Amino acid sequence: MQTYNIHAAKTHLSRLVEQAAKGEPFVIAKGGKPMVKVVPIDAPPPRQVKRLGFLAGQITVPADFDRMAEDEIAALFEGEE
Repeated sequence: MQTYNIHAAKTHLSRLVEQAAKGEPFVIAKGGKPMVKVVPIDAPPPRQVKRLGFLAGQITVPADFDRMAEDEIAALFEGEE
């Protein structure tokens, strides 16, 4: 996504609005700090990325996962080495 400072956005506003209306949003910044994002009104809402289960079927979790390295972990909490 392109970022334009306020001066450049004012200078090229017509062209930038046309691009945004065609689905190419842009950001207007002031002093290098992003201030606003310009998007078309009828743009579909951005898709939310679903993270839960994104590795389903690609990895396996061992049956003893909750007991892995329990002796070492217990030693750390009990101060033994």
